[in-house]
Amino acid sequence: MRGIIKERLFTPGPTPLLMEAQARTLTATLHHRTEAFRQLMRETLENLRYFFNTHNDVLIFTSSGTGAMEGAVANLLSPGDRVLVGTAGKFGERWVELAKVYGIEAVTVEAPYGHPLDVGEIRTRLESDGPFRAVFVQATETSTAVAHDVEAIGAVVRKYPETCLVVDAITGLGTTDLRPEEWGLDIMVGGSQKAFMIPPGLAFASVSAKAWKLIEKSKLPRYYFDFAKERKSLAKGEASYTPATTLVVSLHEALKYIRQIGRENLIANASMLAEATRAAARALGLRLFAVSSPASAVTAICAPEGMDSGLIVKEVRARFGAIVANGQGSMKGKIFRLAHLGYYDAADLFAVVAALEIVLLKLGQKVELGSGVRAAQEIYLQRCA
Repeated sequence: MRGIIKERLFTPGPTPLLMEAQARTLTATLHHRTEAFRQLMRETLENLRYFFNTHNDVLIFTSSGTGAMEGAVANLLSPGDRVLVGTAGKFGERWVELAKVYGIEAVTVEAPYGHPLDVGEIRTRLESDGPFRAVFVQATETSTAVAHDVEAIGAVVRKYPETCLVVDAITGLGTTDLRPEEWGLDIMVGGSQKAFMIPPGLAFASVSAKAWKLIEKSKLPRYYFDFAKERKSLAKGEASYTPATTLVVSLHEALKYIRQIGRENLIANASMLAEATRAAARALGLRLFAVSSPASAVTAICAPEGMDSGLIVKEVRARFGAIVANGQGSMKGKIFRLAHLGYYDAADLFAVVAALEIVLLKLGQKVELGSGVRAAQEIYLQRCA
């Protein structure tokens, strides 16, 4: 028998959409050069600063998060500059690729997949191999489900007045306690399809006073992702070029929701779901891929010995409509990933763990039905009493 199957996203982007934000776009007919849109944009920017936990400027671009990553490179650097890149997965490697495109020498501090960056090695490289114009890292390495200690990295980098710390927080925002001013996170990048709970298409960048001073000196070419130009336009409630108006309207509604529930509660929700997922995986005899410093945005789970993780991904979707993520690059077929960022709740988690139990059983694994769900429920009771 094949009954009703409803598709549900459990990927670290795109993530499930906030219903109120979806509904708001259906009535959005604003033109981007009207006072009504300018007022909406000003309110959106104010709420963005709240979500970013900063008083710094926050810029909006119509692009994926990678666009704002590229913008950080193009706006900070000049020909002949050198940068230090912390890489421990596919998205750390993206910083290296972006630097290469612009002819910038990237010196890397590498950690094995599944491990966080070594802050001591970053400190040593800054001391011995500099000068560097910028340090590029992730808050959360989504491909491996590892969180890097950006607070400690910030404490190291802030000692260098001509070096900015740039953090890809695309999956870190809304899942991790990030404090840009306090920790010295000079540019912090976000993307709409993550904890913002709206579709892909908007990228964000918070920019510190220190970063603005270096941006004034930079010589790399840029046009669309010109931070200074966008800052000037946004100060008037406008975008430099035609923005994705319906997405801005959706973002406005989602940020209102986030303010209502509280940024800290959204972060705590992701943390609880991640802890419960890790407990469920262990109860099912599965190994977690993140050896230390696991992220709250997403959990990476190793496939059972001799099994391709793609088979689990395929079966969970075919049987239950649950879309989970395979590994990326060299990790494809070895791990699968369950997301916790944005519009997820405990009932979502209990359901996908129960589905995973059945799939593992059907694939020939020895599984005690209910053991993973029970482990997740126990964490829920401990954290949400």
